[in-house]
Amino acid sequence: MTWHKKTDTIKNIGFVSTRFQGTDGVSLETEKWIHVVEKMGFNTFFFAGLSDWDPARTMVIPEAFWEYPDVAEIQDYIFTTTVRPNRMTGQIHRLRQTLKDALYLFVNTYQIDMLIVENAVTIPMNIPFGLAITEFIVETGMPAIGHHHDFYWERQRFMVNCVPDYISTAFPPKVPSMSHVVINTEARKSLGYRRGLASIVIPNVFDFDRKPQGIDEYNKDLRKDLGISDDDIFVLQPTRVVARKGIEHAVEMVNRLDRKKKVKLVISHQLKDEGRQYYERIVDYARLMNVELIVRPDIVGAKRGTTEDGQKIYSLDDVYPHCDFVTYPSTYEGFGNAFLETIFFKKPLLVNRYSIFQSDIEPCGFEAVIMDTYITDEDVQKIRRILDDPDYRNNMVEKNFELGKLFFSYDILETKLKTILLNYGMKI
Repeated sequence: MTWHKKTDTIKNIGFVSTRFQGTDGVSLETEKWIHVVEKMGFNTFFFAGLSDWDPARTMVIPEAFWEYPDVAEIQDYIFTTTVRPNRMTGQIHRLRQTLKDALYLFVNTYQIDMLIVENAVTIPMNIPFGLAITEFIVETGMPAIGHHHDFYWERQRFMVNCVPDYISTAFPPKVPSMSHVVINTEARKSLGYRRGLASIVIPNVFDFDRKPQGIDEYNKDLRKDLGISDDDIFVLQPTRVVARKGIEHAVEMVNRLDRKKKVKLVISHQLKDEGRQYYERIVDYARLMNVELIVRPDIVGAKRGTTEDGQKIYSLDDVYPHCDFVTYPSTYEGFGNAFLETIFFKKPLLVNRYSIFQSDIEPCGFEAVIMDTYITDEDVQKIRRILDDPDYRNNMVEKNFELGKLFFSYDILETKLKTILLNYGMKI
């Protein structure tokens, strides 16, 4: 197959990833980019191994997903040894060719003018797919943006492998027609140091122009369904139960508040396999600290709905309006989506000074209870004041909303995307 660009005008943009489905971080951020590029006047189409997006604009190729049996076999083997047998090399290249042919078909079917590759040439979850994307761009010279969320060197499990040649080729590739976008300044520095590649930082963004969802007829019973009375103080931890989220600090904070009113800590997200041991530790720790912990992922999901037994399912947008305070004591984050969500819903919060917060968020001047590794008496006193002083609290959250809109809105994303397109000499 071939592809020939006939004009310097970009009209159709193809988003490419292993998966466009559910509420994983890559899919959520991609949806924000889609919103912005469509507002800019482009048509969007999607290529993935797994997808629940518009089938009329989506090409699903199962081999692009990392759980496809042949891909899973490769992935399970190559990150356990430093020697690659000839059989494995052949298997990788057969899948690479299949996927590259599929990319040509995708581009020709939808008359794609530019690709935006979402993490598929960033973290080596599917080696054949990364190689296929790289070869396709090299063979066609098609303009492309690599949107990088997390690199292989940020994950210990990818350090031992028998594919250093493929990783250095495609994760990410040094291709003249590909621009590289990272989500924080630390990633920009490491990409330059490790791969010699220049990149532009486009932080995770939020639609600060939409109207925040409040308490309505649908979600008015959320507190009751969670077992929280109107007089209780509702503290929200809007994350999964994963060790790097530092949830033990949230438990300690609730214990140290020592309020006359009951304080209840709610964890909103799914546990998933990686959180089981840590989850058990947090439950035990909350019991020791005499903190009432509520974990109900069965009724808090990606969107509104009902369970099999008819129980109402609430979205995260339903949860934020009801809470009184948010905890976000992570030890590491690629950026900080929960921080932006909290700012958008005008809620006060506790946040740890994880490295990306220090470099990319804190300098903006947000008002929060900012802990540095551990919670101090001063932090607890400030939280008490926030809960007791409505004027102090309101001034804080209103300032944060305006700063969020200034630094992390869709307008910022649009401006930076225009800069990349203009650097290609494209008419937009």
